[in-house]
Amino acid sequence: MSLHFDGTEGDEKARRALSLAFSGGHMPHAVLLEGEQGSGTNALAAVLARASVCLSEGDKPCGRCAGCIKALAGSHPDILTVNGDDDPRAFPVDVIRKIRSDAFIRPNEAPRKVFVLLGAQNMSEVSQNALLKVLEEPPENVLFVLTATSAAALLPTVRSRVQVFSVSGGTLPADWSLAEKLARAVLASGEAELQFASSELLGSREKFRGVLRQMNLLFRDALVRRSGGTSCLSGREETVSALCRGLTRLSLCRMDEVTVKALGELIQNANIALLAAVYCVELRTAAGR
Repeated sequence: MSLHFDGTEGDEKARRALSLAFSGGHMPHAVLLEGEQGSGTNALAAVLARASVCLSEGDKPCGRCAGCIKALAGSHPDILTVNGDDDPRAFPVDVIRKIRSDAFIRPNEAPRKVFVLLGAQNMSEVSQNALLKVLEEPPENVLFVLTATSAAALLPTVRSRVQVFSVSGGTLPADWSLAEKLARAVLASGEAELQFASSELLGSREKFRGVLRQMNLLFRDALVRRSGGTSCLSGREETVSALCRGLTRLSLCRMDEVTVKALGELIQNANIALLAAVYCVELRTAAGR
């Protein structure tokens, strides 16, 4: 028995990981599908929900049983979907508390109840803490499926209670010049070059986000190279080589963590001028400068 995706969007690596967990009986009680909008996270969440209520003995979802038909029609009583992508205010704490209570009620028809929370990056800290209570001690026969543009947007305590599946497919900006300029500026002896380059981040929140995603890939490529690998997903060979020559593996790891943290704070609508200043300071500290 395995997951049947039937042409659903989502990168192959994520599909294989999800299918392996599902077919091996190792599906956790809560999963987070992490990926940019357009990467297929919502479609994969729908597949998991349908598979969880499918009544077939073979691959799931079969698309033919009563459970699948109701799920496809959006009328299955054991699937609840809250869409925070369409409405960022969809997760008030009262809604999360109601979900928490409903989770302890036995499924109506299916083997398990499924709570699909789309756009969890828009969930407030109060609501996340309310959700954490049921994630820490989940009832049997319940699956929580969350999607978010970045796992970094969620509280560390929530992230520790879900299994994260990263879904690639979001489009990176075509222009890498600013990301490469920032990465190389970290290697400079003084901080003026990095501060000057970071001023270009202030014009657009979307531009800032794209550059952070590029920086994240540059640091990860450098980590792979530092660890003896040859893969270079960014394609920016010269910059990756410069990072490898100028920084230790530990520094690269810390810089990657700083970048993921900044991306999470940007998603949570942090002030971009203040965030850019703090990011520069933390990058240099992580680099040992």
